[in-house]
Amino acid sequence: MNHVIGLLGLLGLIGLAGLAGIKNPVAKDRPGAGMRLLGILGLAGLAGFWIVGAGAAGAFGAMGLWNHQDPKLAKWGQAGLLGVVGLPFIVQHFL
Repeated sequence: MNHVIGLLGLLGLIGLAGLAGIKNPVAKDRPGAGMRLLGILGLAGLAGFWIVGAGAAGAFGAMGLWNHQDPKLAKWGQAGLLGVVGLPFIVQHFL
């Protein structure tokens, strides 16, 4: 089971999709700015270097593409919700 937990950290690579927002930013008039700010939580994926499985929280980085005008990039924003998988490992570590 431990080898599966280690592979969960690879989900954090989804967060790199959030970098597409630098070249193609979301239009200012699009709703969901609060959700897009959750992309900052993608930095929690860095905890994966020290906490096994926590790297999955890096997927939150894709949340910066939430409700993007380009449907392909908007799907990556929805994939950012997979960052929830890494949160239990972070909480367990600190309890």
